[in-house]
Amino acid sequence: MTASAFFRSLLAAGILSAGATTVAPSARAAETDLTATVPASCNNQDFLAKQWAFENGKPKADVPVHICGTVIALSPKARRTRSGWHGYFYVAVTPRISIRIVSGLDEMNAPAWPWVNKGDQVEVVGRYYFDSIRRQGIDWTHHGTGWSWRVPGYVVVNGKRYE
Repeated sequence: MTASAFFRSLLAAGILSAGATTVAPSARAAETDLTATVPASCNNQDFLAKQWAFENGKPKADVPVHICGTVIALSPKARRTRSGWHGYFYVAVTPRISIRIVSGLDEMNAPAWPWVNKGDQVEVVGRYYFDSIRRQGIDWTHHGTGWSWRVPGYVVVNGKRYE
């Protein structure tokens, strides 16, 4: 693998962020634990900076985020997709900006959907994805990980943690 291909793979995996200048190319670097890149506490400014960068043409890679806010809307019924049952809700991270949260219900230790209500205070750790301005959100909000995502997520609703 060339050095250029190696760095592209790290960027695509979210291990290398835009603007990073040096990473030692080794097999161990490719296995970096992304949990170290998740803010330890809610950091809406970090999320907003990532969102702004993606919306303004910076390289797009799925990145771990840790946000908090108020639930402003939710889908009352769970929906089945090719990857299982999902619940959807929107969180206001500022008075004017909200983001869609996708909860993998098959993976979460939570009661029957919906387990969030409009007005609930939530904290979310998951993967921020950006396909376009109209197709973006936070998924992988459960404890499980996979070959494509190594960061365990969770949702805290009014102090009760679901993972």
